[in-house]
Amino acid sequence: MGRPMGQGSLSTNPTRSEQLLFLTDDQLRQGIELMFFAYRGFTADPDRILAERQYGRAHHRAIHFINRRPGLTVNELLDFLGVTKQSLNRVLRQLVDDGLVESRVGVEDRRHRNLHLTAAGRKLEQELSAAQRRRMRAAFSTAGPEAVHGFRMVLEQMIDPELRDRILGWLEAAR
Repeated sequence: MGRPMGQGSLSTNPTRSEQLLFLTDDQLRQGIELMFFAYRGFTADPDRILAERQYGRAHHRAIHFINRRPGLTVNELLDFLGVTKQSLNRVLRQLVDDGLVESRVGVEDRRHRNLHLTAAGRKLEQELSAAQRRRMRAAFSTAGPEAVHGFRMVLEQMIDPELRDRILGWLEAAR
């Protein structure tokens, strides 16, 4: 942050080692720290909104994915979130009880429960994601198209390899 460009900083002017895709441990630590601070900023506004309802980030993630894929099953949501059935059931029960999510009997398989946001759930999702979209739009606009493409590639490569194709396929289908 206070260092001049090219002296171990993750700047817009990459050092020779960054150009060669060889990063020092210090540069990698700085990248990790930037991820922590970026995530803190990215979640700050939704966290305030969620706290008013006594919800946490698990509620936000559930609302997000139910919104992105209306009708997904509880098992699909478990798979996306990578959480235990017990923790998801607690979150879903609260969202259903509060009138934000409804669980419908599956059309193709009556054993499945398909999840949908109610009008109140969609309103909350819009409120939660609006600030995050603004933050991302501003950052992407400032960084430029090449940086956006590079950032996406870095994020894709950080996904566990055994999940990457499935997650990227899901993202493509959700467009």
